[in-house]
Amino acid sequence: MDSVEDFYPQNSGAISESITQNWTEQALECYSIKCDCKRCSLAKGNYSFVCQMPKVIDALINFNGKPQLA
Repeated sequence: MDSVEDFYPQNSGAISESITQNWTEQALECYSIKCDCKRCSLAKGNYSFVCQMPKVIDALINFNGKPQLA
């Protein structure tokens, strides 16, 4: 049986400024479910990376403020 390895970004945990400029659909989903990975649509895809969205959400809130959810 093959084991799945988690992928950790090679950026010392730094977040790209390009993904903290605007609220994306995925960021809005993550915010609306309070970063609960069990409810995330991406988590259902069994990706092999460690989610950075909680950090992105914090940066988005600091840069843009909280989103207006419908």
